[in-house]
Amino acid sequence: MINTTLGLFLLLFAASIPVAAVLGLLGLALGGLYSSLPIHRAIGEVAWGAGTDFILFAVPLYILMGELLLRSGVADRMYEAMRHWLSWLPGGLMHSNIGACTMFAATSGSSVATAATIGTVALPQQKRHGYNERLFLGSIAAGGTLGILIPPSINAILYGYLAEVSVPQLYLASFIPGFTLAALFMLTILIACLLRPAWGGKRETSSWHERRASLAHLVPPLFIFLLVIGSIYSGFATPTESAALGVLASLGLVAWNRRLSWKVMRESFEGTMRTTAMVQLIVLGAFFLNFVFSSIGLTRTVVEFIRALGWSPYWMLFAIIVFYLILGCFMDAMAMMITTVPIVVPIVVALGFDPIWFGVVMLVLCETGMVTPPFGINLFVVQSVRGRGSLDDVFIGVAPFVVALFAMLGLLVAFPGIAMWLPGQFR
Repeated sequence: MINTTLGLFLLLFAASIPVAAVLGLLGLALGGLYSSLPIHRAIGEVAWGAGTDFILFAVPLYILMGELLLRSGVADRMYEAMRHWLSWLPGGLMHSNIGACTMFAATSGSSVATAATIGTVALPQQKRHGYNERLFLGSIAAGGTLGILIPPSINAILYGYLAEVSVPQLYLASFIPGFTLAALFMLTILIACLLRPAWGGKRETSSWHERRASLAHLVPPLFIFLLVIGSIYSGFATPTESAALGVLASLGLVAWNRRLSWKVMRESFEGTMRTTAMVQLIVLGAFFLNFVFSSIGLTRTVVEFIRALGWSPYWMLFAIIVFYLILGCFMDAMAMMITTVPIVVPIVVALGFDPIWFGVVMLVLCETGMVTPPFGINLFVVQSVRGRGSLDDVFIGVAPFVVALFAMLGLLVAFPGIAMWLPGQFR
């Protein structure tokens, strides 16, 4: 059964069929092969259950919040403010790339939106200031992945729903690792530019007056972040309700920047509908597939097979991480997570690991998949914004940041408290 499932999965993906269709077709095929019941008749009930869950309603709200911020001009102002505060470091504006990605990730919840937005603002600066193009491109692609880890994160909501763990606790657990990873990315740039000073471009300086004045452009996104996250931990709102508050605050920011118009609203809603439709199709396909897995006993078979191997918990964890690193090279991060979490999390819990901690590890693995050739989505996003040259430049430029992601995984495994200390303070 396991071999048949894996073979069908690889065959359908190799046929370049869209992810949502692959998941649905695989579920139908396995149901026909291994179930004596007409399992396809459950599609309607499964789709209704997955499509009406209250926690999942936060997903389109966070997407809409990011769409509104994208069109409010906040990214341009935020990047300029980061330039004043960080450009004095070796590596200059590449640190601003990471800083701006960190701030935007804390309000948008989407890695693709973060990479595309900051890339559009930052790339014109690269040639003007003489930075190494490959490393500059890599910093944007890697910085964009922070949208998965730093709360509020769409992927964290989906993991919490699939693994049946608290989303607020998962947000707390990913807070310190998210900013630690941003620091590791900046350390990567610092080391590269100290070893090769020419890569760091022309050094810029800003006066303290300019830095203080730029703080006004960092306050609005920081306010939205504090409103969304603070409303959850103060007990004022659930994650879904806090997302609605974030949308209202984003609308206010668009109006404050005098960008509120029918055109902006239409484009924001259209972008939200397209992205939500894609996400929801993947969710529905994955939920049906997971229903089939449970019905035919595949989940139980996999767990028993793993236990029969007799490996130690950490060797098993290492094998799971390697599995995800390989899978991330060929599969969309969200689809990878939705498809595998219901099977893998019971195994991880049986091995004695905390599902909240593993959720953070899972999010970092998703980040790694987004910048790992040949199908890392952020690599294609940055190349699309760049609009010229070879995709190989982005592949090469992101390589040092992939090493930083591996280091983050190592830190989480060696020191679980990085993720678990903050949730422990709120229990």
